[in-house]
Amino acid sequence: MKYWLMKSEPDVFSIDHLKKDKTTWWTGVRNYTARNHMQAMEIGDQVLFYHSNAEPSGVIGIAEVSQLAQPDKLQFDKKSEYYAEKATKEKPMWFCTEIKYHSTFKQLISLDQIKHDPKLKNMELLRQGRLSVSPVTKAEFEHICKLGQK
Repeated sequence: MKYWLMKSEPDVFSIDHLKKDKTTWWTGVRNYTARNHMQAMEIGDQVLFYHSNAEPSGVIGIAEVSQLAQPDKLQFDKKSEYYAEKATKEKPMWFCTEIKYHSTFKQLISLDQIKHDPKLKNMELLRQGRLSVSPVTKAEFEHICKLGQK
């Protein structure tokens, strides 16, 4: 099993939206590194759900990978802001995975808390802050989960 962090702006798609919908395809990612991370995901991998561009930003809950990466359908939709002119059905450029809701933390673990926690000082989130999908170690995942349940 692998562990990940996935970011979403809560006014666009929050943990509450995921809880209500039960699952969602993580569409619209247009960064090659983030795309590659989604292609590496396996069913059952655990995901820290992160609210970005929020006050405060931080990890709010847990999701789980429920479907392997598939071509992101938005890349073929000419009306979508995520349309990719060079993408074809035979050679898609962008992929997305499906995640399902697992739980919401009792409290959000803010970016500031993460930055100041010695156990989290090497998180990929802190090195590549703008990346919407990033790997997390098992120890980081477990520590954040423990903090979220306090």
